[in-house]
Amino acid sequence: MTMADLFRLGDKEFTSRLILGTARYPNPQVMMDSLRASGTELVTVAIRRFNLKEKSNDVLDWIKNEFALLPNTAGCYTAKEAIFTAELAREALETNWIKLEVIGDDETLMPDVVELLKGAEELVRLGFTVLPYCNDDPITCRKLADIGCAAVMPLAAPIGSGAGIRNPFNIQIIRELVTIPVIIDAGIGTASDAALAMELGADAILLNTAISRAEHPVMMANAMRHGVEAGRLAYLAGRIPETLFAERSSPSEGIVRLA
Repeated sequence: MTMADLFRLGDKEFTSRLILGTARYPNPQVMMDSLRASGTELVTVAIRRFNLKEKSNDVLDWIKNEFALLPNTAGCYTAKEAIFTAELAREALETNWIKLEVIGDDETLMPDVVELLKGAEELVRLGFTVLPYCNDDPITCRKLADIGCAAVMPLAAPIGSGAGIRNPFNIQIIRELVTIPVIIDAGIGTASDAALAMELGADAILLNTAISRAEHPVMMANAMRHGVEAGRLAYLAGRIPETLFAERSSPSEGIVRLA
């Protein structure tokens, strides 16, 4: 990637289009090595996991001096809970940025669209830069964009599933409907999934489990970095049209034929 292809999100610019989480790594050193190998500049942390009143916190202590922090509201089931968590994060971490997650149940971990929209509207009103995790639903994404969210973050597949892009057509429709960044969040399993998401027009990828639970997390982090970069370059390059039949790659004129 070149400086001309900077990733603009909210009021910040990044050279990397890969955002990582911090959960379920074998240990903090593997986490840090993986974050560095990925090239990420923005790292998300679940606020409800931490006691923010403590002066020392293992994960935050490791990452806060090297990466920009994106607190998230993971574990919230209502707009009220998410708003309260976002306000705690703003006070403790001194940031207006929030990844908004409002989950419907413990089985699917799918977003509750009604509560998500309610929470997003109030947080935007309160001056937050809101990055909402949502379904791959074009209408929901358009509503979130209209509310004033800084990006939309549709899932590729259920959280932690590693199932890849379940509905590429919806991702393409979302890309056409909204002008704000589209960040694929959840379901990425390997580097080819990340590349495909970027080829479909996504502006960035947010993932965690695909790296933290990989057999070799640092190696997978490096693979994801290259997958995102390759997918972005392919999108900018413009792929050839798909056709049903073969098409010669060399001209047929001037071919020498036997009499």
